[in-house]
Amino acid sequence: MSNKFISWLLFILLCLIWGSSFKLMKDSTAALTGSQIASLRIFAAALVCLPFAVFQLKKIETNRLPLVALSAVIGNLLPAFLFAIALTRIDGSLGGILNSLTPICVVLIGILFYGDRVAGQKMIGLLVGFTGLVLLTLVPVFTGQRVISFDNLSYLLLPVAATLLYGVNVNMVSHRLKDINPINLATVSVAFMIIPSSLLLWQLDFFSIDFSNTVNQQAIIGTAALGVLGSAVATVLFYSLVQLAGGLFASLVTYGIPFVALFWGFLDHEAITLLEIGCLLLI
Repeated sequence: MSNKFISWLLFILLCLIWGSSFKLMKDSTAALTGSQIASLRIFAAALVCLPFAVFQLKKIETNRLPLVALSAVIGNLLPAFLFAIALTRIDGSLGGILNSLTPICVVLIGILFYGDRVAGQKMIGLLVGFTGLVLLTLVPVFTGQRVISFDNLSYLLLPVAATLLYGVNVNMVSHRLKDINPINLATVSVAFMIIPSSLLLWQLDFFSIDFSNTVNQQAIIGTAALGVLGSAVATVLFYSLVQLAGGLFASLVTYGIPFVALFWGFLDHEAITLLEIGCLLLI
């Protein structure tokens, strides 16, 4: 198989995983707080990666381990909490728009700190896709199907900070960690989060939850699945895509997520208008 085919396959898999993760997060809010969901998600991912990391750790030079750990913090832990906290005060629609700033942050940080050069047609495509995402979110507002609250505007800075961290991490992986096997890099970096995520779960009174309650059980299982697929497996796939096709292409996964999100909406019998389909075509 060609690298181009593998890249698109990884791209589609990531869109499916991360596009479905929003539904799992939404379902889990029935019993868990945003911070508990973020902590449990990272803990589950770290727990799954830990056995593999034990064997992969020796394959990474000791002097590069701090950078690998930093990748986990800025690429997984901090963004998860920034989005979790922000989405308790702002609309998910606004969060989705801000999340789509990730490719733009990747480009800007690459240009400013790594001297990257981006072709003009790629920049135009990037902005056209972002315009499509914004319109996709705002079309239901224009038609009166949805109301977006702009209260707590200061919380909008949290997702913006998260996308900046994503941009830093993607560039760090593509420029400074690109020679490390993506499986080794992903499993070791995520496994580093086992201790901080455990402490956060304890601090957030997660262990005082009634685990015999069916609703709580479903939320915990859903969040754990989110951690395994949406963080552990997806991180391996994402780092592989970054090394294979570059940071910009990999970050465009945020443009594919709405397709999957709308599909879940269709299964839940939500109305999908021609305007929304037009926005998807624009993307």
